[in-house]
Amino acid sequence: MTTVVMFDFYGTLARAVEWGPPFEDVLARRGLVLPDVAEARWADDGLDHGEHSVDRDAYVRWEHERLRRVASACGAPDGDVEELVSDLYAASKDYRLAAYDEVPDTLADLRRRGLAVAVCSNWDWDLDKALADVGLEGLIDVAVTSAQAGARKPHPRIYETALARAGVPPAGALFVGDTWEPDVEGPRRAGMRAVQVWRPDQHEGPPPPGAIATLAEVGGLL
Repeated sequence: MTTVVMFDFYGTLARAVEWGPPFEDVLARRGLVLPDVAEARWADDGLDHGEHSVDRDAYVRWEHERLRRVASACGAPDGDVEELVSDLYAASKDYRLAAYDEVPDTLADLRRRGLAVAVCSNWDWDLDKALADVGLEGLIDVAVTSAQAGARKPHPRIYETALARAGVPPAGALFVGDTWEPDVEGPRRAGMRAVQVWRPDQHEGPPPPGAIATLAEVGGLL
């Protein structure tokens, strides 16, 4: 019996209204180019970074260290690295999000039916703030971010952390998300039921079997 519905955050509960400048633009202002090399990757799905997730300060230091590797990979002069890292970090946090239209009513309906609502997301330390910014703070019972769990989906630790925080076994949770491997295959390997939300304006081609087009359909899966 399902007692918790667990959602991905970005692309599932919320969408971007406005993004700040991409890294390419921040670098271009300094005559630098983002190379297509491993050192320039911002974050990898499945990454285990537990040693950097002991607290918020440690995680933020790790975010800055990754950006220093980006700066080095771009050939930034040593004297410019820290200022460039500061600019890149600011750009990575410069965005405005909004909840999808059906989300508040969907979450409120689930809670009225006696189900708990959880969020399990590859996100930075401040997922609670992001949820509040899009008006969902009072509709979420449990929020788990990869920054705090120490691993990014589809690493099993983040699902284990979310299930433990929700206080349910895997069989008691339904996972809903927009990305196949982190939000469907990963939760299924962890023992949960999982369904993909396949919004026509976000995907090309026909939806996979069993996918839903809107979160308003979640109630019908319970």
